[in-house]
Amino acid sequence: MHDHNSQPSEPGSVLLEIGEDTAALIIHTEPAEDGREIHVSPADRPEHRTHAAVRPRRLADRTLYCVLISPLPAGTYTVWNDDGTAHGTVALDGGTVTEYHC
Repeated sequence: MHDHNSQPSEPGSVLLEIGEDTAALIIHTEPAEDGREIHVSPADRPEHRTHAAVRPRRLADRTLYCVLISPLPAGTYTVWNDDGTAHGTVALDGGTVTEYHC
């Protein structure tokens, strides 16, 4: 069992840890996915998964629903479906924030 903060994030409340060899990944979802845990792993090590829960992210003009995973080492990652199959892959470059849409 994991304890996740399911409260919305307000503008300016999220700190990203990125650098020369680290990146951040934002996975956009639909509002119906609120609370769902999304797993990612290095493409060459599917057993090394990390996850985060979908949360509402309030911006000045709208609310987005997404997962934010940071920091991640630069590289190629697999995004997993709930049934354990791969949804897709995404390449992360150090020092960047990459967006992926589920």
